[in-house]
Amino acid sequence: MKQSFFFYDLETSGLMPREDRIMQFAGQRVSMDLQPVGEPVNVLIKMTDDALPSPGAIKVTGITPQQTLMDGISEAEFCKFADEEIFVPGTIAVGYNTVRFDDEFMRACLWRNFYDPYEWEWKEERSRWDMLDVVRLTRALRPEGINWPFRDDGAPTNRLELLTKLNGLEHAHAHDALSDVYATIAVARMIRDKQPKLFEYLLKMRGKNEVKKLVNLDNKKPFVYASGRYANEFNKATVAFPIAPGRNGNVLVFDLRYSLERVLAEPIFSEAGLEFSSTSYAGPRAEPPLRGEPVRAVRNIRVENSNHFKLPKKQVSATRSSFFPIVKELCYNKCPAVAPMSVLEVDDGWGKIGLDKETVKKNLDTLLEHPEFAEQMRSEYENRPEFPPAREPEAAIYDGFLNDKDRVKVTAVRNADADRLADFHPIFDDERLPELLLHYKGRNFPQSLSEAEMAKWEEYRQERLKWQAPKFLAELEKIDDDFIKDELMLWLSSVC
Repeated sequence: MKQSFFFYDLETSGLMPREDRIMQFAGQRVSMDLQPVGEPVNVLIKMTDDALPSPGAIKVTGITPQQTLMDGISEAEFCKFADEEIFVPGTIAVGYNTVRFDDEFMRACLWRNFYDPYEWEWKEERSRWDMLDVVRLTRALRPEGINWPFRDDGAPTNRLELLTKLNGLEHAHAHDALSDVYATIAVARMIRDKQPKLFEYLLKMRGKNEVKKLVNLDNKKPFVYASGRYANEFNKATVAFPIAPGRNGNVLVFDLRYSLERVLAEPIFSEAGLEFSSTSYAGPRAEPPLRGEPVRAVRNIRVENSNHFKLPKKQVSATRSSFFPIVKELCYNKCPAVAPMSVLEVDDGWGKIGLDKETVKKNLDTLLEHPEFAEQMRSEYENRPEFPPAREPEAAIYDGFLNDKDRVKVTAVRNADADRLADFHPIFDDERLPELLLHYKGRNFPQSLSEAEMAKWEEYRQERLKWQAPKFLAELEKIDDDFIKDELMLWLSSVC
């Protein structure tokens, strides 16, 4: 089956994939040698009247709900288009941070419109990839030939618009989906041209089975790992080691930059011993310090959806840039940027990530002397939910897979027009689906609703808007763009 890349990007009504909506979808198919195939795709998706957008998101993108109603297509139409013409067999879906953001929005959109939320990314030789982690590992290990941006405070950054600007790559309108697509393709070409071996290696490693060959619990060994969770000081890269099973078949890995002996010596280890301050490093090869006194006072550490342990919310804002995990969950299906230790043996790889063999060996030996630590971490992650409880079936996407009987009925739903849906009342096994069907009809085919169904839909819609409104109004007060404020107040009035 012939393969091709489809670079894509979304602009959304907010940051929550299971609650917010896709407002713009743009993309370009390219061949395996990164040459354009066919015309670009650039569509708006109609904002549904059960949702209030984030005013901050609208200010960034400039796309108002009214514009989507005037120029866009419905979610049902978009999902049919994406399924039949975009994510065709052999497609490698790729973007810039798409695995953790855009792909999640795609899954949620497909789910609430009665499409399988996963098949588009794996079935019939489909797959996905993410250029952001490719950029991270390239910067950490093979930065030669590329100009790398820094923030005003001197910290490294991999923001797409800065990377393109510094390297003379076209990126006319940041936060316009199609412009971001072209910029991502340009970055991919640059890395392929400057570091072709690393590019091809990471392309091969996008699949979870390839990652499992390197990172697994049957043949534990250290590996190089670049992740946004790791410290900027070392270009987001470290040497990690698998220690225990994670959730959903994933694996927990330990950052061998640290000595477990020092972690265990922390008086609040059992509650908070998983993060360290990076603000007072003596040098790139110095052992990272333990927490400062303000952090020692913390007693209420909890796990959130970011797959690592965090400070309480009230502490996060002041310390977010200075803290990172020593134990994190590596997700096999999220295209992690991993490599064998041999990559550190050339081009001063060890020096680039601020480590040396002796430190890694010493820290690994200490880690292996404490098998109880791995068991504790396994228990911690096992007992923490990956997602908060869903308040609506649209948000219950990860609560389970559909059985074969329901799959047949789900296919019938999405293939039905308004007339057919009016008389279509399937009996589902999955308790999420009856209410989801009502909402699907209300958003896409309101004419198919009976009088009783319309009353239920209106009750749900108003209740949803009611719990969204306080956050919407609070954020709206902070917007200094009169046009956007007026448009969003008109949207609020029209849907309530």
